[in-house]
Amino acid sequence: MKICGVDYGSKMAGTTVICYYDTITQQLSLEGSEKKKDADAFLKKSIDVHKPSYVFIDAPLSLPLVYQDRAGYTDFFFRKVDREVQGMSPLFLGGLTARAMKLAYDLKPLSFYETYPAAQSQRMNLKSLGYKTKVAQIAPVLAEINQQYPAFTIPTIKNWHEVDALLALIGAYRFWKEEHKVLGDVEEGLVYL
Repeated sequence: MKICGVDYGSKMAGTTVICYYDTITQQLSLEGSEKKKDADAFLKKSIDVHKPSYVFIDAPLSLPLVYQDRAGYTDFFFRKVDREVQGMSPLFLGGLTARAMKLAYDLKPLSFYETYPAAQSQRMNLKSLGYKTKVAQIAPVLAEINQQYPAFTIPTIKNWHEVDALLALIGAYRFWKEEHKVLGDVEEGLVYL
């Protein structure tokens, strides 16, 4: 069985990265989109080739329920889960949110789960090692990830997008192992760590 984590970036920026883990061979692999090429088409093709059992994506997969005029929901900017993980508003992320929701819709019945690498990094205490600061800090962050997840043979990682794809994959791995944490409101949106 394969599982994956996605650091979802701008459509044409070349910053979208997908990290796969084969639960049988225990192999990790990374693939990245190319600059000036459609990241969504890249993801669809990659997912079609690898056929993961589910996808953990670093992007909102829902909007605040106030837009459905649901009783008890009054926040026009954030979902409960956005406030819990101190994430950005799905509305501020606009096009990225819409693209992620469409990608999940287009690839049904494949299950998509929302994750948040920054919250995963906090859970793993990676901030103190320089998570998302200088490129030179990638090495100590990866060393800590490898210490916490020794089953992973981490391939060469060159940038923070690849680190975030790995952190998204860790959300998928924890879900597979039934060690995950779920934040948010089941009606409005959940983040899996």
